[in-house]
Amino acid sequence: MTPRWLGGRSEIKRLLRRRPDFGQLSVWSARFGYGARGFVYLSVGLIMLFSALDLARPISTTGVMPTLFQQPLGRIWVVTLGLGLWSFVIWRALQAIFDADRVGRDWDAIRLRIGQGFSGLAYAVIASGAFELLDEVHARMPVDDVAENREKAAMLLTLPLGGVVMIGLGVAVMIVGGLNVFKAVTEDFGDALSCSPDLCRRVTPLARIGHVARGLSYAPLALLLILTGVTGHASQTPSFGSAIDRVRDLPAGPALLGLTALGLMAFGAFAVIEARFRRIRPPKDLKV
Repeated sequence: MTPRWLGGRSEIKRLLRRRPDFGQLSVWSARFGYGARGFVYLSVGLIMLFSALDLARPISTTGVMPTLFQQPLGRIWVVTLGLGLWSFVIWRALQAIFDADRVGRDWDAIRLRIGQGFSGLAYAVIASGAFELLDEVHARMPVDDVAENREKAAMLLTLPLGGVVMIGLGVAVMIVGGLNVFKAVTEDFGDALSCSPDLCRRVTPLARIGHVARGLSYAPLALLLILTGVTGHASQTPSFGSAIDRVRDLPAGPALLGLTALGLMAFGAFAVIEARFRRIRPPKDLKV
């Protein structure tokens, strides 16, 4: 017998019919993910701005997790952000594998979907870092990113052609940065938004500035990776934060760092706008 507080069988059937379908879940996942991505870049940009003013140490997108963890309600922040980023990873997988944006299968579409796939992998690394951080804190074994990077670099440099591989990694990072700058110049970011023409026109500069800043922020890390491969000295292996530290030590370093920080915050702000207004067309079925 159906409990009276459930309203009878007809009420249960009505509630079951109202449950979100796959398409609606995809939309929620994408919007939650875009919002999480925006929060990451807003946080990185803000802390980088503080670094330019000598008020904080620079961090990377992965380094934002430990910083958030140290704040009030840090565990809740980190878990929520991790779930949001995993939602974005799922959305990237739907875009890359199942053509959620319905861009097609021509060369330009395939290139775009490959880029979305690599983007998903990158955000998967960041998202997994949130839950790894919880494990490390529980085990009371915090990890030093710089020391860990240098240990991995030392292992790589002992391998045949290890230096060449390290140089290749630096070149790859440089290419990723260059592609961001290229996208800033060529992409019509407003076309992906479902908003008024006036609002799209106003927010598009945020995307262009943000992609340029994100692209240029890769340059110090890329150059130091190449230098490590050329010299064969693992002690020079950088993290994103240490690369930014070197930029800050240049004569015009604080100004460059401040401008980059504002650009990354612009990128984060546009991602938050995407969370609200991006035109999301979830796939009707999962066909590659």
